[in-house]
Amino acid sequence: MSDLVPTTQEQPTGEMETQIKSPDAHPDAPPDYNSHFVAGPPGPAVPPPAGYPGGLPMGYYGPQLPSAFPLYQPTGSIHPIQYQPGKYPGPSQLVPVPWMPRPSPMPNCPLGLEYLIQLDNIHVLQHFEPIEQMTNFETNNRYDIKNSADQMVYMVNEDTDDFTRNAYRTLRPFVLRVIDFMGREIMTMQRPFRCTCCCFCCPSARQELEVQCPPGATIGFVAEHWNLCRAVYSIQNEKKENVLRVRGPCSTYGCGSDSVFEVQSLDGVSSIGSIIRKWNGLLSNMGDADHFDIHFPLDLDVKMKAMIFGACFLIDFMYFERSPPQRSSR
Repeated sequence: MSDLVPTTQEQPTGEMETQIKSPDAHPDAPPDYNSHFVAGPPGPAVPPPAGYPGGLPMGYYGPQLPSAFPLYQPTGSIHPIQYQPGKYPGPSQLVPVPWMPRPSPMPNCPLGLEYLIQLDNIHVLQHFEPIEQMTNFETNNRYDIKNSADQMVYMVNEDTDDFTRNAYRTLRPFVLRVIDFMGREIMTMQRPFRCTCCCFCCPSARQELEVQCPPGATIGFVAEHWNLCRAVYSIQNEKKENVLRVRGPCSTYGCGSDSVFEVQSLDGVSSIGSIIRKWNGLLSNMGDADHFDIHFPLDLDVKMKAMIFGACFLIDFMYFERSPPQRSSR
């Protein structure tokens, strides 16, 4: 009996103490460890991509990509990566928004209108807002202004509160802010509220648009004139003196054809330019996504170009702005 073999090996008391650990107060907590990560050198500076002279304005991204944003910059590349919802281009594929090169300041030209001096036609493209069709909630209008080379010239954003937009709909007073590629507000258009419950031939019921460039300095007005069968406007200078007139078609709701508003001299003999609302097929009837082409002489006074540009928006709100259908409550 004295030759029994022990079933467990006897260990020194010190080693037994090292193997017995006190219970952890937080058994689910991760173990403590020291990170051996060492930060590397900073990456190369990323210049703005082609098509963004001077970089995008702060708070603005490309109007064609309202939800696009630059992501991380991998090592070894010199261009940022941009993604558009629903599209995932490769790392070397860019989605730039081309802007018209910034012209040099010119004498006797309001700041920001130097672009119009070089142009004889511009395109006004309204953004399509699906939320209006789904929720019947009127949103602020947004427009992209482009030249014939499909380069961005301006962005136009409506600045009207929610109550006014949804209470007055197409008759609402509004403020439109014209923004250049640097994010500067170079022009402001204001439409006051006019009561339409009066007789339509009453002067107090006629629509009017004031154009300021720079904001706060009025350069002219667009005033509606009463006519039995067609849209007629006068383009006025800052003293409300008539300079040009705009004569619309007898029917502005033509289906399947463009609506042409002619810009004429006061006597109606000379044709100065035109504001054409393009027919976009079914999209023209489904929602607000209007497309206007504006034509004027290259050597026309730049302030009158800005006034014709402003007349386009008053025409859009009066004849082509469609409110979302109201659901009848039962």
